[in-house]
Amino acid sequence: MLTFSTLGPYQWINNMTWIMLVAGLTLLIVGAELLVKGAARLATSFGIPALVIGLTVVAFGTSAPELAVSIKAAFSGQAELAIANVVGSNIFNILFILGVAALIMPLVVSKQLIRQDVPIMIGISILALVMIQDGVIVKLEASILCIGVILYTFFLFYQGKKIGAESSNTTVEIAAPVWLNIIFIVTGLALLILGSRWLVESAVNIASSFGVSEVVIGLTIVAVGTSLPEVVTSIVATLKGERDIAIGNVVGSNIFNILAVLGISGLFSPTPLLASEQLIHIDIPVMVAVALICLPLFFMGSTLNRFEGFLFLVIYIGYVWYTVAMALSLHYLPQLQMGLLYGLGPLIGFYVGLCLFKDLLKRRYL
Repeated sequence: MLTFSTLGPYQWINNMTWIMLVAGLTLLIVGAELLVKGAARLATSFGIPALVIGLTVVAFGTSAPELAVSIKAAFSGQAELAIANVVGSNIFNILFILGVAALIMPLVVSKQLIRQDVPIMIGISILALVMIQDGVIVKLEASILCIGVILYTFFLFYQGKKIGAESSNTTVEIAAPVWLNIIFIVTGLALLILGSRWLVESAVNIASSFGVSEVVIGLTIVAVGTSLPEVVTSIVATLKGERDIAIGNVVGSNIFNILAVLGISGLFSPTPLLASEQLIHIDIPVMVAVALICLPLFFMGSTLNRFEGFLFLVIYIGYVWYTVAMALSLHYLPQLQMGLLYGLGPLIGFYVGLCLFKDLLKRRYL
């Protein structure tokens, strides 16, 4: 049996760091689940449609870990981690979560998502790219993002009420009393705060011990960890046939991550949020690219089929592989870069172009 004396103080600290990382992720997931359950039940009791719940209450609730981690990182002096967490989460949400969900069951995309919410996600992704070109997000830019999330949320709730879509399609229960839902929300927020503290501290320690930058840790371990609530929510919604919530959760989370997470953390951060050269020239353009690819794929037949889900997963594996190889300066990095740039990139472009051509022919002769 290993003890403190046999491990030594350095190994003990490393083990405790990993335990804090796992514990922090666990608290984030449990806290987000309680927050989503309480908030979604309250929203449903007001007759809000399932898609609107997916785009707002569920999406915002499952993005609460990103918000908690980015705010904590900003106040702890890890300003690069705050932006890297958002960018990595948005890439993971689209490529991994939608990829897995589509493999389980082809996803039917609503017209509202195609015509309204996906273009909004693309637009604010491009806005974030423009804002970060100078390497920082200052308080004025953060204020603009905060105003954007307020306007977007009010618009969705107004639209949902006006349309009067059936709220019976939601997967949440509404039998619980109001006081219990409030307890869920408060407890969830408390767990999110504690979990984010442990996660940020352990992630920074791990990055330092391995000689890996905070940006890479934020794009991978922290981004995946804070996106686990979205994974669970979208997969469960897909299995239950609530595919509006499955896709709406991802799209809404990405919108919330940029507008609210970057906005709030940038607004209250004592210093401007920082973006490294890697974020500016590689990761944020990738985030914009994966948002852009959603529009034609969703538009064609209003579905995301299993092959496209598999393609999303391949792209994500390639992206993470390249990120890690670049961080560790692996000897085959130039070959990997050439393969992704001149192999996977043209393949994706050819597939999207072919599908658009087939869809155009189909519409022309119908």
